Amino acid sequence: MTKIRAAITAVNGWVPDYVLTNQELEKMLDTTDEWITTRTGIKERRILKEQGKATSDMGAKAVEGLLKKRGISAEEIELLICCTVTPDMSFPATSNIICDKIGAKNAYAYDINAACSGFIFSLITASQFIETGRHKKVVVVGADKMSSILDYTDRQTCVLFGDGAAAVLLEPDESGNGIIDSSLRTDGSGRAFLHMKAGGSLKPSSHETVNAKEHFVYQEGQSVFKFAVTRMADITLEVMKRNNLKGQDIAWLVPHQANKRIIDATANRAEIPESKVMLNVFRLGNTTDATIPLCLWEWEDKMKKGDNIILTAFGGGFTWGAVYLKWAYDTPEK
Repeated sequence: MTKIRAAITAVNGWVPDYVLTNQELEKMLDTTDEWITTRTGIKERRILKEQGKATSDMGAKAVEGLLKKRGISAEEIELLICCTVTPDMSFPATSNIICDKIGAKNAYAYDINAACSGFIFSLITASQFIETGRHKKVVVVGADKMSSILDYTDRQTCVLFGDGAAAVLLEPDESGNGIIDSSLRTDGSGRAFLHMKAGGSLKPSSHETVNAKEHFVYQEGQSVFKFAVTRMADITLEVMKRNNLKGQDIAWLVPHQANKRIIDATANRAEIPESKVMLNVFRLGNTTDATIPLCLWEWEDKMKKGDNIILTAFGGGFTWGAVYLKWAYDTPEK
């Protein structure tokens, strides 16, 4: 019996028009383009400036473009999962709002929060519905409006993040392509180093929490960097070794775009040259749940059917993981 695998059959992204450059940040806080670039590799990031627009608006744009590319209607989607750390509101789920905005009337939907690892956690969750034969068309959306939870007087965090969204469609594949293997991990003790102090049930919102700026991203950068460098590389090597893959066998490494130094360390450990590493951190910064699918969207025409692809990420929590898949299609010439 032929094994059914979950394959990505379409990908689409969307980012806001407004570009926040390092030069603009120099005017806002005590930092320099050199300081930011040396430590992160980031030169600019996109920011959703429009009043009344939220994570779901970016996600809806990404999914609408996805459906158009694949030539299917929103009514054909059976399940939509949105991974985000910046939901429109505590409830309902942002995925529900996206479904309403795109007209996905036959889908059920829910959100997954695994911080910057959210996309690969969601991808593996979604793949189970395809592999078991439960569903034929599942959409995974990675979307975050990080600018909504940043303190633009804190140079340790505000220089890192941008806004954006991207989506993939998963469908059954019996030709040997699709998601082959994965490894996912969490370590809740890492919450001490990267979190939002208030706004949850532990410390509900109050005048005091707002005045103390406790509704913004809090990060102990060195601790997070140290964990990310080792965990992302280790999990990537684990998946590669389990599938008898060496650096030369990988067509593309698709890492979470947190920091150029973390990406370099992972690629070096896996012996994958930079020419095979997808990078957009320079232009988009860390878009959290959107970084990996945005890379897939931007590099779509460079991937070939049957290519060995490794996705890898590390996020707050801590969460981390890697996915091995074979790309399922050649992009039609425009």
